[in-house]
Amino acid sequence: MYNTGVEKKRLKMSSLADLPAAASVLLEEARDEPIILFEGPMGAGKTTLIKELCRQMGVKENVSSPTFALVNEYETSKGNLIYHFDFYRINEEREALGIGALEYFDSGRTCLIEWPSMIPNLLPEHYLLVKLQPAAEGEERTMTINRV
Repeated sequence: MYNTGVEKKRLKMSSLADLPAAASVLLEEARDEPIILFEGPMGAGKTTLIKELCRQMGVKENVSSPTFALVNEYETSKGNLIYHFDFYRINEEREALGIGALEYFDSGRTCLIEWPSMIPNLLPEHYLLVKLQPAAEGEERTMTINRV
């Protein structure tokens, strides 16, 4: 597994209505860290949170999970590029290398990475780790942000 770092923030979201505020807190924490990892069980809301992050960063195009393409590229209204990865379906890290994951990570651009546990040996030295944990029932989620 990869380094989970030191917990910086813990937020409770009682419903989707809390998502914009949570995304805003995350963007503030990430202002000097372009690599953000997203962990949580299937259906925890990783892609939903990433959609809101991208909206707040000025992405106008449709944001969707790159489950089969492995990476989607979005452009903000200011012309900045954002790379969105989903490594859920890879079988080995070599597949991530094949799409140039290391070059993306080293680009200095924002990289939003779902299922980073699938590529632990390829992750950069520093990143933010966002863990989403849904409650047993209902829409409530807990989001923790760790700096590594």
